[in-house]
Amino acid sequence: IKDMAGLLKPRATSLLVGALRQKNPDLVIHVHTHDTAGAAVASMIAAADAGADVVDVAIDSMSGLTSQPSMGAIAAAFAGSERETGIALDDIAELTSYWEQVRSVYSPFECGLKSGSADVYVHEMPGGQYSNLKFQSTSLGLGKSWKEVVHAYAAANKALGDIVKVTPSSKVVGDLANFMVANGLNEKTVVEKAEELSFPQSVVEFMQGYIGQPVGGFPEPFRSRVLKGKSIVNGRPGGSIPASDLDSLEEQLKAKYGPSITDLDVMSAALYPKVFDDFQKMRNQFSDLTVLPTKAFLSPMAVDEEIVVSLEKGQDVFIKFKAVGELLPNGQREVFFELNGVPRVIEVRDRTGTRKDSVAQMQVRELADPDKLGSIGAPMSGTVLQVLAKAGSFVDAGEPLVVLSAMKMETTVSAPCSGTLQHVTVTKGDSISAGELLVLIDEGASVDVEDVKETARA
Repeated sequence: IKDMAGLLKPRATSLLVGALRQKNPDLVIHVHTHDTAGAAVASMIAAADAGADVVDVAIDSMSGLTSQPSMGAIAAAFAGSERETGIALDDIAELTSYWEQVRSVYSPFECGLKSGSADVYVHEMPGGQYSNLKFQSTSLGLGKSWKEVVHAYAAANKALGDIVKVTPSSKVVGDLANFMVANGLNEKTVVEKAEELSFPQSVVEFMQGYIGQPVGGFPEPFRSRVLKGKSIVNGRPGGSIPASDLDSLEEQLKAKYGPSITDLDVMSAALYPKVFDDFQKMRNQFSDLTVLPTKAFLSPMAVDEEIVVSLEKGQDVFIKFKAVGELLPNGQREVFFELNGVPRVIEVRDRTGTRKDSVAQMQVRELADPDKLGSIGAPMSGTVLQVLAKAGSFVDAGEPLVVLSAMKMETTVSAPCSGTLQHVTVTKGDSISAGELLVLIDEGASVDVEDVKETARA
């Protein structure tokens, strides 16, 4: 039983597990939950009492909130009873102390919850998604609107048909929630305006049936308005897609990245081609970053801080950070450090300065006119991945124009109407804010069919 959002309350747990046990006396029942509301310890005790064989827990210092319930609390609750776990609290405490220190290293990625929140019974957000979605929302400039994003998550879920929310379907709901907040939409208006909106790619693909068929079917007319005539998949997607040629893929990867490609690399590329490509590009630029200590990888080193990097067995490198120089005219800074006690200096691009320059450029961009259908603005902040439109060309309604990306969320902006492209304001790699003009279409302009045919022949 996977309760990914922690919605099981003690009494509901007793009813569910008890009914399953009564009907299936020999079935192994394993319950997994999250503690977002703070009721998970009580629910797992209820599950055990009702006949569950296994319940998932977490070491005390890693438990609670969006994680699993506390191992120590449940072990202590059963001490001296017929469900005695045999796990000593002193042994748990030793592990708790270790993981408490490890957790502090990853504190920047905490979800931000300081206490249990019964709001989860309303928005139904999976515990594993909570911190990721908050980080994504902040990156999209919606950090101060987190409360609205949480409420929009519940509205997005209803608009999508109240679906089962677990990876990857939970991402679809989260992407739509961010999209709704960024564009000032609610559960009603997102359906009403769907035909003229450019939705995140994950939402479009969900509606196409790429991740399966939801229980009860797809919501209409929302689905038809989102798809705008795009193809759909009926039944299980894996049943109709062509088989992968892993041997051929391995050859392609070795030709592109070298002979060191492993079976794991091939599987990664087959499942997540873009993510794997980005990973390899990072490795080509920075080498194997897995040798760095976690803290140094996640956050900047302090002045005079020294780390030890084990390049291979018996080969340790001592690196001490000393100072950062002034910004150079070429946008670089000199970074001073010691390598095994020997002073070194390298030039590193100042990305902070570059971002400030980008922000200054973004501030002078023209805004889209919401009263003009052909004035197409960015549905949310992000980076331009592709520009598919050319000024002067004729486009049909629904034709893709620009592809945006923000925190693994891709959005294809399509033409809401037919007409001639008067102006394309962006190029590949541009940073863009929500509402800024991407493309301007002259709705009244027509095209001569014979001219188009002649151009195509030419």
